[in-house]
Amino acid sequence: MLIAFNKPFNVLCQFTDRSEPARRTLAEFGLPAQVYPAGRLDYDSEGLLLLTDDGQLAHRLTDPRHKQAKTYWVQVEGEPAESQLAALREGIMLKDGPTRPAQARLLEGPPGLWPRDPPVRYRKSVADAWIELAISEGRNRQVRRMTAAVGLPTLRLVRVAIGNIRLDDLKPGQWRETRL
Repeated sequence: MLIAFNKPFNVLCQFTDRSEPARRTLAEFGLPAQVYPAGRLDYDSEGLLLLTDDGQLAHRLTDPRHKQAKTYWVQVEGEPAESQLAALREGIMLKDGPTRPAQARLLEGPPGLWPRDPPVRYRKSVADAWIELAISEGRNRQVRRMTAAVGLPTLRLVRVAIGNIRLDDLKPGQWRETRL
């Protein structure tokens, strides 16, 4: 079984939380029994999370050797210059080593997304823009670190695809059974 789930902002990618105070988890969304996340999506990120009851499938989806592209829509602070996008395309040197080259492009205005709760802080004096970024690896907070490294701090991060599986019209908290 393979489940596509639209993980809301500030939800953990696990079914329990032992911290105090407890945070929201996957347990509240009525997901099928016996599935678990194939990969992770940060607590403060939103969008597509795949869950499965098949360990081999989970490995195939998450192992960097299989190079499953993960596509994100990223709201960044600032107006991206072509040189910043080119740097993302070439790969960025991070503290834990160089990233693989990414696909990066400026989006024409904000994509048609649901409002975030709570909303991203709006500042009249600071421009923001949306970029689409596709990577084939998944280091801890990688997209946020990459955009920051080129001078474009991330304000909002939404994963919209993993390989050929897309978020499509799933609203936050909704899920559907899917196939590779």
